Amino acid sequence: MENNTPSKETLDQWSKDPNNWVWGIFYYKPEDKRLFPPKKIEWMGSTVNFANTKSVLYFVGMLLFFIFIVLFITYKKT
Repeated sequence: MENNTPSKETLDQWSKDPNNWVWGIFYYKPEDKRLFPPKKIEWMGSTVNFANTKSVLYFVGMLLFFIFIVLFITYKKT
């Protein structure tokens, strides 16, 4: 069985390559299977790989969860 996992160097190159960033802020690399790859400046955290369906679904789920929490708290106060 062949291991198709990219090396750490390849993953770092993908994250730093400006061609993988749409408008400089949205990471889009279909070959990258990570859910949350590092941002161009790694100490700033992680981002979503918008070419990975699982990553986008996770992001949308988190967003809906936080919206629900805010609406629940706001509704409860009134």
